[in-house]
Amino acid sequence: MIGQTATSDVILRTERVSKQFGKFTALKDITAEFRRGAITSIIGPNGAGKSTYFNLLSGAFPPTSGQVEFEGRDVTGLPQHKFAHMGVAKSFQITNVFPQLSTHENIRVALQALSSRYNIWTPRTSYKDLVVQADELLHRVGLWSRRGRLAGTLAHGEQRALEIGMALASHPRLLLLDEPTAGMSPEETRVMMDLIVQLAQERTVILVEHKMKLVMGISDRLLVLHHGELLAEGTPADIRRNETVKRVYLGQREH
Repeated sequence: MIGQTATSDVILRTERVSKQFGKFTALKDITAEFRRGAITSIIGPNGAGKSTYFNLLSGAFPPTSGQVEFEGRDVTGLPQHKFAHMGVAKSFQITNVFPQLSTHENIRVALQALSSRYNIWTPRTSYKDLVVQADELLHRVGLWSRRGRLAGTLAHGEQRALEIGMALASHPRLLLLDEPTAGMSPEETRVMMDLIVQLAQERTVILVEHKMKLVMGISDRLLVLHHGELLAEGTPADIRRNETVKRVYLGQREH
């Protein structure tokens, strides 16, 4: 029921959300809760509605019907830029960094965008506190040794880590990650998963993934979507035992 207080252990909730694109129903009546301080993964076959649901959770677009609640507040239909100020940050499947800026400059730009003191006429050298914060974030995502490298020259996995570092600039209480390991090598994937576990020690993490086996090892809870509907939810152990989930994934190759 919509209307929980911000002190609840539920940080994010959807109540019967649906999304239609013309006559196509991408999501249908999904009611789910996301626990504060947990890693929750949204999984499902291709076309299950994972990315559409992610877009609803992050405020990229409103549901056709239903409600989205963050920390006890109905945020359905709020402009996307307000989500960052509420404590919600996101990283999309397609890497979005400034390739001609250094790794450090990318982080600093993200910090400057959120600074009320930022003025385009002020020399960047005066933002010493932002430089320090950028260095701290680079340490956090394992990119300190790459601080002077142009972002466009980083390996794919490093660019994804940089994008997450930029998302952390807003000090989010909720971090949303859309297929954070997409296109990564096995080694890059392991590094990213370790980073996600580390970040989850200080904030709530929700990630969309199609690599079911990978998220089983790090998730506290999973939601399984299929044809735009919520097929199952529970702990990794619950999902492993779920016969309906097994049938959906039967014959599908997991990565």
